[in-house]
Amino acid sequence: MADIATDVLIIGTGPAGSSTAALLSTYGIENMVINRYRWLANTPRAHITNQRTMEVLRDLGREVEDEAYMFAADQELMGENVFCESLVGEEIGRLKSWGTHPLSKAEHLLSSPTFMNDLPQTFMEPLLFKTACQRGTQARMSTEYLSHIQDAEGVTTTCLDRLTGKEFNIRSKYLVGADGGNSLVAEHLDLPFEGQMGVGGSMNILFKADLSKYVAHRPSVLYWVVQPGADVGGIGMGVVRMVRPWNEWLIVWGYDISQPAPDVDNAFAEKVVRELVGDRDLDVDITSWSTWTVNNYYATRLQKDRVFCMGDAIHRHPPSNGLGSNTSIQDAFNLAWKLAAVLKGQAGEALLDTYSTERAPVAKQIVTRANQSIGEFGPIFDALGLTENNDPEVMQANLEARCDSTAAAEAQRAAIREAIAFKKYEFDAHGVEMNQRYTSSAAVTDGQVEPDFALDADLHYQPTTWPGARIPHVWLFDGDGAKHSTLDLAGGGAFTLLTGLGGKAWTEAAAKVADALGITINAHVIGPRQEHVDHTGDWARAREVSDSGCVLTRPDQHVCWRHDAMAEYPEAELTRVLTAVLAK
Repeated sequence: MADIATDVLIIGTGPAGSSTAALLSTYGIENMVINRYRWLANTPRAHITNQRTMEVLRDLGREVEDEAYMFAADQELMGENVFCESLVGEEIGRLKSWGTHPLSKAEHLLSSPTFMNDLPQTFMEPLLFKTACQRGTQARMSTEYLSHIQDAEGVTTTCLDRLTGKEFNIRSKYLVGADGGNSLVAEHLDLPFEGQMGVGGSMNILFKADLSKYVAHRPSVLYWVVQPGADVGGIGMGVVRMVRPWNEWLIVWGYDISQPAPDVDNAFAEKVVRELVGDRDLDVDITSWSTWTVNNYYATRLQKDRVFCMGDAIHRHPPSNGLGSNTSIQDAFNLAWKLAAVLKGQAGEALLDTYSTERAPVAKQIVTRANQSIGEFGPIFDALGLTENNDPEVMQANLEARCDSTAAAEAQRAAIREAIAFKKYEFDAHGVEMNQRYTSSAAVTDGQVEPDFALDADLHYQPTTWPGARIPHVWLFDGDGAKHSTLDLAGGGAFTLLTGLGGKAWTEAAAKVADALGITINAHVIGPRQEHVDHTGDWARAREVSDSGCVLTRPDQHVCWRHDAMAEYPEAELTRVLTAVLAK
């Protein structure tokens, strides 16, 4: 006997869980989200927010996107990754990062209507949670997931009210486990994982200090400090991360995972901060400290029947590349519209199987990339001479040798420059963030071959309307001259059909098919004297079909079908495709 009933129960209010709740409520689906704690994130763990994630927030509503920008440190302040001996000490080198290099910035501007930014989880999570609750999500805090049992009609989840100590049951049609890196839901599902947990150790130190005079002239999210022999351990590299410019900070320092975690106290934390900043008299306020493990672990299947997992529950990796919360929110964008379509009777349950098919490869990709980025610090250590000898005095001498006027020093300086520049694969990997292309029954290619990447797929986003790819962004213009992204025409919980003046029959067919299938298809004719005009010709160049052809997108803005020209029977073609996509 259930005490509470809902359509979808979500375990966890982090970026994955709260965005799932917000999207489902926006789509009109009854849902409940629970959190074992009394409130949301209390540390600014995730922070890098990429363009694809901002597009999800934009799809939730311009007010959601605008509030994110209001609290975020903007892209220009993300700036350049600085490598130095301390914030006070000598700078070793730097790398323009996160789309701030002029060439990369141009690519960002061409790729999306949104802007990358730095939004700590302590701001992102409340924004998503608030949006969910405002739109109808029922939320219960201090409520802990214990177990679940599923049957042919739904899922019964047993929870603990941590305030009263009483257990109770929630009955739902579907269950979503967004309960983090130690996910009980994933464990109870016995999801298959590959990789390894606990491959490295790190500690975080949160602190407040005004560091403006050391950093404001060279704004950055991350300041990498190299101190051979520093008694905080390791090879001597730690990172000072900006949380709020320029008075809230987070230090990350690794420790040997084969040894016990460091015994951190306030005095130890202050010592680490002052050493890495390089100011022994710094007025510092330690906020908190914690230790955590570096993981290299991802699920190869993300669901079982009526239960799904997402976010850190299925991809567990270090913060390299800033992929964590971004991938979590994008997991939600993929699953939410599918759950909504099935619950509204618009799609068959087989549509839900495409969640694993589409997102499991992404989980593997980002876990692999994040861990690879850690290894790519090796050439920097080598170039600085930090790996030849364990003697701190020798290491320091090797580091200082770069300042000599010898041929060897010149070669060392070149090696340092090259090694730092190679870190663009971590700090400016636009393709990793934007190039996801899905292959599943929810994207009908009709045998069209996926286009190759003309440039490095990790570094550069390549737009295409090939079914499975996100619709390319270009600006279109209305009758008043206002501009609208193609992504603004797509999404919003609906299918979207884009065609040209020669394809008006597609729009007529779309209306009939939408009515027959009980779905919404927003159809747009793009051309002169239409609601949206392609003044620049950018859409004509990006659409990869003729003027009488069409591009059809799913509610998550990914193309699910395209046709090069007008079909003989457009209504039959759209019916065929959407029946397949929706697993009717």
